[in-house]
Amino acid sequence: MNTYGKLINDHTIEFERLLPGPIDRVWEYLTDANKRALWFAGGPMDSHVGGKVTFQFDHSRLSPEPDPIPAKYGDLKGGMTSVAEVLTFNPPHLLVIGWEGGEVSFKLEEHQDQVKLTLSHSNLPADREKCVGTMAGWHTHLDILVDRVNENDPKGFWNAHMKLEQAYDQKFF
Repeated sequence: MNTYGKLINDHTIEFERLLPGPIDRVWEYLTDANKRALWFAGGPMDSHVGGKVTFQFDHSRLSPEPDPIPAKYGDLKGGMTSVAEVLTFNPPHLLVIGWEGGEVSFKLEEHQDQVKLTLSHSNLPADREKCVGTMAGWHTHLDILVDRVNENDPKGFWNAHMKLEQAYDQKFF
């Protein structure tokens, strides 16, 4: 499975990952604040349509590796908080959130003892640098998720992210 995202259209990227099941376990990594904090962002999530999701980002806590924050992301030092809305909540198969002007969907499908996660992010930022950062960000977070569900220590977020920014910039622009 290619881990790079693919552009579905000019404004939507899609990623696929195979994760060890069962599906309910993977669903918890999407919806449980403590498990989500291990790979993406912690914070409470209402489990109903129209509910609120509060993402509390702290990239320095995603890996035990020393991972200094790059100067261009210095404003994220110490973390940040972002709020989204639950648009679809269909456990354990589909979660869709409205976030920063776009939609992010997490679709889970069982494949024997594995779970296929398809993440789509629509309405990507029009600004090239922000778009590349979003693509690299999802890729990095998903790689960390793969490590976490396989009970491996992930690599540092920023080191991986910066390399992926270069790769996505070359791949799509």
